Amino acid sequence: MAERGGGGEDSKERVSMELSDEVFKAMEVGLAFRDYNGRISSMDFHSRATNYLVTASDDESIRLYDIQNSVCLKTINSKKYGVDLVCFTDNPTVVLYSSKNGWDESLRLLSLNDNKYLRYFKGHHDRVVCLSLCPGRDTFMSGSLDRTVLLWDPRADKAQGLLRVQGRPAVSFDEQGMIFGVAFGGAIRLFDSRFYEKGPFEVFYVGEEESEANVLKFSNDGTQMLLTTTEGHVYILDSFHGTPVNTFKVKPVLSDGGTLEASFSPDGAYVVSGSGDGSVYAWNVKNGKVACWGSTDSEPPMIKWAPGSLMFLTGSSELSFWVPDLSKLSSFAGIK
Repeated sequence: MAERGGGGEDSKERVSMELSDEVFKAMEVGLAFRDYNGRISSMDFHSRATNYLVTASDDESIRLYDIQNSVCLKTINSKKYGVDLVCFTDNPTVVLYSSKNGWDESLRLLSLNDNKYLRYFKGHHDRVVCLSLCPGRDTFMSGSLDRTVLLWDPRADKAQGLLRVQGRPAVSFDEQGMIFGVAFGGAIRLFDSRFYEKGPFEVFYVGEEESEANVLKFSNDGTQMLLTTTEGHVYILDSFHGTPVNTFKVKPVLSDGGTLEASFSPDGAYVVSGSGDGSVYAWNVKNGKVACWGSTDSEPPMIKWAPGSLMFLTGSSELSFWVPDLSKLSSFAGIK
């Protein structure tokens, strides 16, 4: 069931607005779906059909949303295997997801149209903690607590490539799909997608060697990377030279299996992150903290920025849509 907050109705007005510190400070929950019976463990927007959002939850459900019309289109339950991570494929009616039952770590390709499995991907022997699809290509990679990163072709059951890591990995393709990053042990290793078997062409050292990587992401223009760690660090780096742009600190992740999520804004000028105490932070990449919103939760929320929009989403025990409250922006020059 969806419930609107104070900013929801105002956000329907068509206003030309650029993202700024002031706009961030006016953000609030404009719409929320509060019918989950567990915590949201993963969220993903489709790369082209950007009005489609898919979520995974501890209540063993996969849900498809049309965010443009604020409606849940479909709910599919995965009672046998559970569901942890979920992401769209190139086809907006097909998703890839990982299990959460502790005895089968296979990845599954699922048709949302008829709730049928199209393929199983077997290779990991412990919990899968990261998934990343290559934009514009039919390949993806997965990282696991079994200390492997596997590269897959969705037409084949078995992995096409294997990278061994030391510790929990975080992986991500860049927006062009030309390179991908693998983070673990206080370093980010960059690979050419076509010649990954040659090893990394760059290694950027970030934080402490014992740091446990959580999330690795590239900005939309590919010029920046962010890396979060269980210890509560959000590192922003220059993608080409590995030089630090900024480092932000939040509460560490205390729960077993928790993930410190963060997301670049579409222009790469801001980062929204969770925190180990459940709070949500907004950061100006260059200048630091802009806003913080407290929470009664004790775990970091999932966070995704809606593509090409002045809206981000958080997922915890509910799915929340954050938008600027225009009534708070009437005195700002950014509104035209």
